[in-house]
Amino acid sequence: MTMPGFPEGVDGFTLAQQMQAQAHRFGAETKYQQVLSVDLNAKPKKVKTAKDEYFAKALILATGAKPRSLGLPGEADLVGKGVGYCAACDGMFYRGKTVVVVGGGNTAAGDALLLSRVAEKVILVHRRDTLRATKLYHKALLDAPNVQILWNSAVTALHADQRLTGVTVKDLQTGQQQDIDCQGLFVSIGRLPNSSLAQGQLELDADGYITTDSTTQTAIEGVFAVGDVRTTPLRQVVTAVADGALAVHHAESFLSQHNN
Repeated sequence: MTMPGFPEGVDGFTLAQQMQAQAHRFGAETKYQQVLSVDLNAKPKKVKTAKDEYFAKALILATGAKPRSLGLPGEADLVGKGVGYCAACDGMFYRGKTVVVVGGGNTAAGDALLLSRVAEKVILVHRRDTLRATKLYHKALLDAPNVQILWNSAVTALHADQRLTGVTVKDLQTGQQQDIDCQGLFVSIGRLPNSSLAQGQLELDADGYITTDSTTQTAIEGVFAVGDVRTTPLRQVVTAVADGALAVHHAESFLSQHNN
C-alpha cells in the first residue's frame, strides 16, 4: 500500500497496527469480542457479545463488506498470492504481468482499464455476451490494445505453485475449456455488506447496505454507519476514514445534546 507518509509503502496489517496504537495513545480501548446482536432502539443502545454486554447512548457501525468470491477450490489460500479483490489496492504488484479479471459490471470494467495501464495483458472473463457496465466503459475497453475479452465464459479452476500460475476458463456455450497462464486474478463480481446485525432495525438499500444521510447518521438517532457497510459511491480506505471522522464529530454533537 502506498501512502504519502510511507515513501517505501506499507502493508495493510502494519498500517492498521500503527493506527490502532495511535488511537490507544488518545485513550481508545480495543475489545476483541464477537458481536452477537445489537438493540439499536433500546435506551441506552445494547451490544451483546460472546462474553459481555455493552450499553451506549451513541453507536457507530463499521462492520464493512466482504467481496463475493468465485467459490473455487484453493481460492482462499491464494488471496494475496495472486488472487485479489481490489485492483486499485493491489494492481501495481502486477506491472508487466498477465492478469485475469472476472466480472462484467462497472467494477470489473474499471478494474480491467486500471490494470491495462500497468499489466502487459489483461483478460476480462464475463459470463454473458455483453457487459453490464455503463456504456462509458465499452469503447475504452475495446480500444485498449492489451485487453482481451472472453465472452460467455467463466473461470472454473485455479492453478498454483505456492502462488497463482494460471486459470482454467470454460466457454459456457460450447463447454470447451482452456488453460490460461497468468500471475494475477482479480474477482470483481460485487461485494456483500456485513449488515446482518442491522437487519430489521435499520433501513437497508436493495443490495443490503445501510442507508445514511450525508453525516453518516442512520434512520435511528444516535446510530451511525461508516465505511463499506453503508451506501456510498466509492469504497476505499480514504472514504472510510472520512466517514469515521464525520461519525465521531456528529456522535459527539449528539452526546452533548443528550448528556442526561
